[in-house]
Amino acid sequence: MTYRGTTALAAVLTALPFAALAQDAWYPYEAEEVTPAFAADGTVSAVTYEPLESASQPWNICVSFPHMKDAYWLGVDYGVVEEAKRLGVNLNVVEAGGYTELATQISQIEDCVASGADAVIIGAISFDGLNSVIGEVAGGGTPVIDVINGVSSDQIAAKSLVSFHTMGAETGRYLAGKHPAGSDPVQVGWFPGPAGAGWVEAAHQGFMEAIEGSAVEVLEPRYGDTGKEAQLKLVEDVLQANPEVDYLAGTAVTAEAAQGLLRSRGLTDQIGILAFYMTPGVYEGIERGFIEAAPADSMVIQGRIAVDQAVRILEEQDYIKHVGPKIFVVNQDNLGEVSREDILPPENFRPVFSVDAG
Repeated sequence: MTYRGTTALAAVLTALPFAALAQDAWYPYEAEEVTPAFAADGTVSAVTYEPLESASQPWNICVSFPHMKDAYWLGVDYGVVEEAKRLGVNLNVVEAGGYTELATQISQIEDCVASGADAVIIGAISFDGLNSVIGEVAGGGTPVIDVINGVSSDQIAAKSLVSFHTMGAETGRYLAGKHPAGSDPVQVGWFPGPAGAGWVEAAHQGFMEAIEGSAVEVLEPRYGDTGKEAQLKLVEDVLQANPEVDYLAGTAVTAEAAQGLLRSRGLTDQIGILAFYMTPGVYEGIERGFIEAAPADSMVIQGRIAVDQAVRILEEQDYIKHVGPKIFVVNQDNLGEVSREDILPPENFRPVFSVDAG
């Protein structure tokens, strides 16, 4: 199994970083490792990720998500469920109901362990707010894997995630490239997501750093839960207060909600939309020309890797402690080259909350 450096296999990968070579497998997959693991300023290096062929026994793995209200977490659900099936392990998925429900997530994680989970995978509601329960769980001998959102705890066993700082920066660089210093200034409404979440703060910082020195002027950030109604209200508020706004940029839910609103108001040709991560709705929006671009973080693969990490830890096998799929920007120019199955769940997929290995 190959983890580090380049190989002859990597040389035949397609130009885009998301192509799996085998038609019936998601791997090998081009990814990035951070060293030292868990360091905010660690060195990023290219790796070719390959998971185990199967687990040695049907381990019990519990997965805790912030919510299942949008297609992003549905994609992560698809990833963890399919990898659990492929490896032959039991899976229990719980969701807290939203980014305001920290206490619920903590309680659900405690219940997971009390119910006999061998490992816990957490998509965190709060960057710092889960540290106590993570310490308790890890201290009791149950490995904790940090997926997607990020936590500040040093008690975790592994991270399967990408840098949302990079995701935000990619979106900012796209805008800065279109509107460099010296060109006519443009106003951007910016919707980074729920305040306090680690991924939100990281994306905000990356975005703001990337547009610095360009002709892009960012309005006061509008923070809010990633439910569609909450984001739609924020977009409406910005349009009312800033009728001359040129772009709306933010979460995938923001972009999905904004495209319908702009169409209904006849503003599609006047205001551009960007997201700093990918969902089926964003993908279709790009396809139809309503959304300009979005970086893809391959949330399905992040979910798959987290399950593989959990099994490797339980079976005391080598594993990469801090890894995520390579980020790439999708727009209409390269959409036809994107392997949709690697970055998004199937169109007919519905939430699955358990896998029984039998």
